[in-house]
Amino acid sequence: MDLLSAAYGAPSDEDDDEPLSSPPVATALTSFAPSPVKRPRWEYQPYLPPPPSFPQPPLPNAAPPLTSQASGRYVSKRERALLAASRASVDAASILPPQTTAEVDCSVGSITDSNLRAGILHSLRCQPKPGSSKSLPSKLSVSLKGHTKAINCIDWSPTHAHLLTSAGMDHTVHVWNVWDKGNTTARVLKHHTAAVKDVRWSPHGLSLLSGGLDCSLQLIDVVEGKVIKVLKEDQAVEVIKFNPSNPNLFLSGGSKGSLRLWDIRSGLVTKEFHRSLGTILDIEFSADGRQFISSTDTTRSNISENTIIVWDVLRQVPLSNQVYTEAFTCPCVRYHPHEASFVAQSNGNYIAIFSARPPFKLNKYMRFEGHGVWGFPIKCNFSLSGRELASGSSDGSIYFFDYKSARCLRKIEAFKEACTDVVYHPVIPNVIASCSWTGEISIFE
Repeated sequence: MDLLSAAYGAPSDEDDDEPLSSPPVATALTSFAPSPVKRPRWEYQPYLPPPPSFPQPPLPNAAPPLTSQASGRYVSKRERALLAASRASVDAASILPPQTTAEVDCSVGSITDSNLRAGILHSLRCQPKPGSSKSLPSKLSVSLKGHTKAINCIDWSPTHAHLLTSAGMDHTVHVWNVWDKGNTTARVLKHHTAAVKDVRWSPHGLSLLSGGLDCSLQLIDVVEGKVIKVLKEDQAVEVIKFNPSNPNLFLSGGSKGSLRLWDIRSGLVTKEFHRSLGTILDIEFSADGRQFISSTDTTRSNISENTIIVWDVLRQVPLSNQVYTEAFTCPCVRYHPHEASFVAQSNGNYIAIFSARPPFKLNKYMRFEGHGVWGFPIKCNFSLSGRELASGSSDGSIYFFDYKSARCLRKIEAFKEACTDVVYHPVIPNVIASCSWTGEISIFE
């Protein structure tokens, strides 16, 4: 008892700033009570940093690191609060340590345009105006093979238009020098550990941003084959899109229904769009970057009104969530390049048309149909002029529709299995790239 009395009679370090001689004062809400039991003072122990590990970027307004509670050391309430704050991290927006290099296939070719076909090189440098060619793609120009499983998406480089990238279920991202007279495979990047669902060319030089089922977003330097930055998500990444009005911002959507706006410079989330959604199937920014459309898998919730939502980027609120009330999911949404409208690829085997102005009404009198979707992630895209709309199909064909009349203009049998994505060339108006569920890529012109 004497030892306990001596131990608990010592003053606590929490009471250093409080006068010891102040007697308790009784009020209407309190009564006199004995003084609380004092805990023993412990001598100060200097902080010893842990062994060095991967460098982490400093977080803004971050508190200095604190040690965890050591055995036998009393930690005051103030220290515990600071320790908890320092440990609080945004799991969805943490930056992983960048790798030194991405694993690149040794049989890679060149990414320059020095060995292109003469006719293609001339077309790329002349840069014809959109709509200058009225002919539709018809003949197979180039066939690209390298993926061993289904290809989820393809994307032309806006600044180096001879390059095309593709993301596959085989965990790889390919960069193709499409018209190179030698080796068309420019890069094979193996930086993901699971299927890659989306890949986009970054507006910042020759770099790619990819996302996949390994719950990561990775920025890759294509020239050096190095991983510039790795961003961790708490969900499988299904789709990514850059903001057209601010190339430093991009949007990601994933398997848990989370929509996040990232700043690629800091690697941090700037905005998050909250709503009880299923897997995000596709997202699309408006031309001014003030709005975006999200398409969601609502099969689990049976709430079809959330299938397509138009969001206000600045206010982080939905402008309308009753855009499409049919009982079908939409694996693709696209804004028209020049008119105030957008389209949505429906699993009902048609493409629906909507107004891009509130209240975003569905055009009930016109739709694009004749192709098949049948549960495949079939995408569609507008031509540079906006006069034609091209769509993949579950039968392996590419369908070309007239935008004004919704009439089918042409059908090209491209693959034996489903054609999952079609993308018009950013410079040459009558060139289109397509990819298949079997891992093939075909270029038509």
